[in-house]
Amino acid sequence: MYARDIAALLDQVKIDRAIFLGTSMGGLITMALAGRRLRSIAGAILNEAGPEVDPRGIARILSYVGDAGPFSTWGEAADYLREINSVAFPAFDERDWSELADRLFHEEGGKIVAYCDPAIAAPLSKPPPRLAKPIAHWLFRRLARRLPTLLIRGAISDVVTAPIAERMKKAAPHLEEAVVPGVGHAPTLSEPEALAAIRDFLARFP
Repeated sequence: MYARDIAALLDQVKIDRAIFLGTSMGGLITMALAGRRLRSIAGAILNEAGPEVDPRGIARILSYVGDAGPFSTWGEAADYLREINSVAFPAFDERDWSELADRLFHEEGGKIVAYCDPAIAAPLSKPPPRLAKPIAHWLFRRLARRLPTLLIRGAISDVVTAPIAERMKKAAPHLEEAVVPGVGHAPTLSEPEALAAIRDFLARFP
């Protein structure tokens, strides 16, 4: 779903304004919506998303994105997630991986398949257009300078790193940041630190 689709959906369900929470690409789509229809956004929570990313993290994600299954059992799906994401969630135990598999996969035709479209790898593997970077920074500034915006990121993230977060706060001084300890890309938002930050952020809206 792209920014134009979200704008059309808001019209369809007659929602004038909403608080948007987006993880990774979802955060980028929220930024894109700010460029298309800022009036629809009351506030934004960007979970591991911003106008730039660390190329090391993107290289790691590209090494596996689009290759998730299908699997014969839920155990295989959980093992796959452990294999590709243990660097991001070093404290996860067997139960955590099983719960994450339950969030990211579903049963279809007797197999365990990912909710994520495997074709997502195609645009990520291509060099970005020449104007992509300045446009992304403009979209972020348009959003975070004008509206309440919260950045949530993992303390050990290799995608939205601490230096990137500092540059984001410099570009948008009112940007709030919540760091989830011991987690990489991207927090599941079930962590106490993430939940507390989201609740505090939402509490300011009537």
